[in-house]
Amino acid sequence: MKDLLLMIFRVLTVLSVALLAVGIVKPEWIRFGHKRPGRPTIIAVALSLLVIGLSGVGAIQPAGKNTAEAVKPGNVLSETIYVVGSNTGHCDPGTKPGTAGVSNDEKTSTGIHYMVKTPANYNANVAHPLLMVYASARTNRYESEDFVHLTQEATAAGFIVAYADHRTMTPETVEELAEIPGMVEKMWCIDKKRIFLTGHSDGGTTAMAIGFISGTKHIPAAIALSAAGIRGEDLKAYQCPNPLPVMVMHSSQDSLFPGYGKEAIHWWATCNGCDTTPPVKDADGCVTYRSCKNNVATRYCEGTGIHSEWPGNNKAIIDFFRSGQEAH
Repeated sequence: MKDLLLMIFRVLTVLSVALLAVGIVKPEWIRFGHKRPGRPTIIAVALSLLVIGLSGVGAIQPAGKNTAEAVKPGNVLSETIYVVGSNTGHCDPGTKPGTAGVSNDEKTSTGIHYMVKTPANYNANVAHPLLMVYASARTNRYESEDFVHLTQEATAAGFIVAYADHRTMTPETVEELAEIPGMVEKMWCIDKKRIFLTGHSDGGTTAMAIGFISGTKHIPAAIALSAAGIRGEDLKAYQCPNPLPVMVMHSSQDSLFPGYGKEAIHWWATCNGCDTTPPVKDADGCVTYRSCKNNVATRYCEGTGIHSEWPGNNKAIIDFFRSGQEAH
């Protein structure tokens, strides 16, 4: 129906322009029955039709664009298969008012906007793992989702996914962004022991910082960070948190934060009490450190893209978090 209306308004626009041209150059060509309208009348009618045509096209095209954007393959909601066992957490009926689907305009007390996406068949009585995605610099929640494309795979795996707008990096901002998982948990049925953090560049820095800062390190069950901007020398200033599953993704061609990933994973491997012998290289090209405390997974994946590229290891990230929740 929208396509038909769009075509009608476009035809009307073209005809009105033609009528305007004839009205200015050859008004005598226009007749209505036996009447011949004057040039001012023809021009007025043509301009009116032109306004109607352009307004109609403008009103319909954005709606069509939004519809197309809403069904980007990586951003659609998937149904999940609920496997409820004796260890599955539950929420009492009516205690979590968050709705199924997409909630685009949630906001923290300090004004940070975020959105929440649930599995398409969201069950408000079953506790879900939460995948919290922090945005890279100058990126809002919508752009962040378009960048990482985690929604479809994560909701299929049973995760509720939250995307936050970027904020300039400061210790105070990190603490404010760290409040979002708790706010999501108040509205949706979330298992507090299965909160997972990820992000790219500033988003990766945020996810990592939340994992070791004293006031927030209790929040994540695991973190997976990409192109984070914290050096090994900076990390030495912080006390190690309890052993935490960590997946560091960094490119050997990252010119903005060169070598930061290797420095970060070395610090985390030390904090996690892993074996100091060279880590094992996995089939996917990543390396896994051995004999870590509490058997926590500690992985490093090195890519070859530029800093601004998401590594695209979405399945590996989700599998890492799922294995982390099982170990946890």
